[in-house]
Amino acid sequence: MATGNRRECMMSLFGAGAAMTAGKVVAPQNAAAHPRPEKNAISLALWSLVQSFRAGVWKLTDVAQIVRKDFGLDGIEYVNQFFENPVEPYLRQLNKAARDNGVQNVLIMVDNEGDMVAKEKSVRMQAALNHRKWVEIAAVLGCHAIRCNARGGGNSMAEDPDALDRAAEAFGDLIEYAKPFKINILIENHGGLSSDPQWLPALCNKINSPHFGLLPDYGNYTVADEVARIEAVRKAMPFAKGVSVKAGWQSDHTHPGYSLEALLKVSMDCGYTGFWGIESGMRDAAGKAAAKGKMAAKTPTGSPDDVKKRDWQAVLWTKEVIEKVVFGKTRA
Repeated sequence: MATGNRRECMMSLFGAGAAMTAGKVVAPQNAAAHPRPEKNAISLALWSLVQSFRAGVWKLTDVAQIVRKDFGLDGIEYVNQFFENPVEPYLRQLNKAARDNGVQNVLIMVDNEGDMVAKEKSVRMQAALNHRKWVEIAAVLGCHAIRCNARGGGNSMAEDPDALDRAAEAFGDLIEYAKPFKINILIENHGGLSSDPQWLPALCNKINSPHFGLLPDYGNYTVADEVARIEAVRKAMPFAKGVSVKAGWQSDHTHPGYSLEALLKVSMDCGYTGFWGIESGMRDAAGKAAAKGKMAAKTPTGSPDDVKKRDWQAVLWTKEVIEKVVFGKTRA
């Protein structure tokens, strides 16, 4: 983002308790970490709609209305790749749409801003700097967090024993920057070391900050079976400030990859409350690529209406499971 655009986008921090002085963001003083919400609600991780976004079905300014009217959900988990032009008038539109539709801006998922665990110090610290603009944008939108990736290291703790120290250095720098804005820094298990069930809890213990935590993703663990997946989620939940309910559906309304119900229950058993973020997609037929996380095909298959139907159906099926397990609701 160009410097001029960045300054323009920070003209107002609606409700974030910050101010603007000489073109710079001035954060509130003595800001406390956002507590974990005590009330359960469901949010939509916008990556669920990536195929329909790429098919031109919607723009980010449409999202609040979609989340409320089409899905009946309470929160939005943004994706930085979907921001068309994050300057002040544009962010004002997003905030107005959220207020008008009674939905909460929850967090921003940040990708492609550098490797925070890179072996070269200059690379990882530059990545920490790159994330700062998203801390500021999250504050403008009234989010509680940005979600980062822990990339640039090896694939296991044994292969890269120094990765914890490197990650703690880079994320520690970003945490210090984010504190005055009351923005939490979260990491998702999202490939490499971060998908090792042992590594992210170890990093949380090392950093030991109330401004730092995890966004456990049910689908992104490198585990052998269902029992190991449940145990991986159990280890992550004490540090969770959100949950990514990853769901890859078949068109016949089955979910063969793993039991969403079991993973939701273990999250609840660990005492989690807050936003349950739907990140869903269809696996089979024309929508096969939509459930493959951030590597989903860039060219959607089928007409825009077909793509929309797949995206929307997967969200609604995932919502149905969350409502049944977390809220005790069943369809009539």
